[in-house]
Amino acid sequence: MTLQPEPCPLCRDAGGTVLCRNENLRIIAVDDDNHPGLTRVIWQEHTAEMTQLPPLARNALMEAVWRVELAQRQILQPDKVNLAQFGNMVPHLHWHVIPRWADDSHFPDAIWAAAPARSAEQAAAWAQRKARIRAALPQYWEALQKCCNATT
Repeated sequence: MTLQPEPCPLCRDAGGTVLCRNENLRIIAVDDDNHPGLTRVIWQEHTAEMTQLPPLARNALMEAVWRVELAQRQILQPDKVNLAQFGNMVPHLHWHVIPRWADDSHFPDAIWAAAPARSAEQAAAWAQRKARIRAALPQYWEALQKCCNATT
């Protein structure tokens, strides 16, 4: 008996709240309380590596990533934007576009690392900033809804 691998979660469902979609990709808002504004750009076709895409497709995917980063910088105004593309656990092309703030819960470490200890004052300051970021999310999401049409 041969065990079948579990179906790809990014082929099976959207992977988050879809902000825009075209025949090539979708941009989703990730529901992550600790990291507001976390966004994924997901290639629609099940492809594991960037070099498996033809050059024009790679360019379209990266153009979407750059547009998401630009929208984060303009609207959410993070101190830094992290870009990550792994695929170790889900071998389906997707980019994480992660706005970072010097006072966020994990800074300067990766969001997947254990959060460093924070004082009560630091935690309170981050909670206040998160509230301001969340207030800007509808404007950010509206800007992203235009990204898919701009990358085709």
